[in-house]
Amino acid sequence: MSQINKAKHFASLHRSEDPLFLYNIWDAGGAKVIAEAGAPAIATGSMSMAIAHGYQDGQQIPLDLVLTIVSRICNTVDLPITVDFEGGYADNLSGLAENTSRLIASGAVGINFEDQLVNGDGLYTISEQCDRISTIREAAESANMPLFINARTDLFLRENDNNKYSGLVDEAITRAKAYALAGASGFFVPGLTDVSLIQVICENVDLPVNVMRIGTAPEKAELSSSGVARISCGPGPYFDFADGLKAAFIASKDR
Repeated sequence: MSQINKAKHFASLHRSEDPLFLYNIWDAGGAKVIAEAGAPAIATGSMSMAIAHGYQDGQQIPLDLVLTIVSRICNTVDLPITVDFEGGYADNLSGLAENTSRLIASGAVGINFEDQLVNGDGLYTISEQCDRISTIREAAESANMPLFINARTDLFLRENDNNKYSGLVDEAITRAKAYALAGASGFFVPGLTDVSLIQVICENVDLPVNVMRIGTAPEKAELSSSGVARISCGPGPYFDFADGLKAAFIASKDR
């Protein structure tokens, strides 16, 4: 399947009646295992990829290494690949455009793109983030690639008090609508697990909504009923893998 056809197919997988489930991986070996298990698409996780290669999260892993890993994944499995692009590894629009072009050249057909100031305080203003999303869209169009831009808001991850989440929903909806006009393809609300609030967002946002599931909660059927079109797992699969590896070592070392 060509890269463009993979991009179109990936977009078509976002359906609330049957949400796309993405089990985030961090290397080509993991992608191969997930593909053989029947995954329709592959997603990387920034924290997982960073830690697995000896770095901390937050764009500490070099972009060159990220692109090498993505290229290896794309050469290993014949599935759409979406990459956790964090903040685009750039502080200016020209750098963001260049990095987007490089990522597309590596074979990716989708990205997660967050609105927090990576390793800084707070979020980009709506206007600033819209400029950044538009820059990515323009770079993708220049490459003739219908890149799936999953616009992530960090409103909920940045708020430690769950009781305040309901007060953030209106801003989340405002951001989603603005991001859509700027060229976003989807809207990602990691940290939000209250199904009633998730449903409010889904009902007021035209983009496919993505949530991050922690463990098995909320359940897929419940999220589907609320309007969610995509479910991802963040760093959970890596931590489960690490725990399993540790347990296997402990069980085997004295045999």
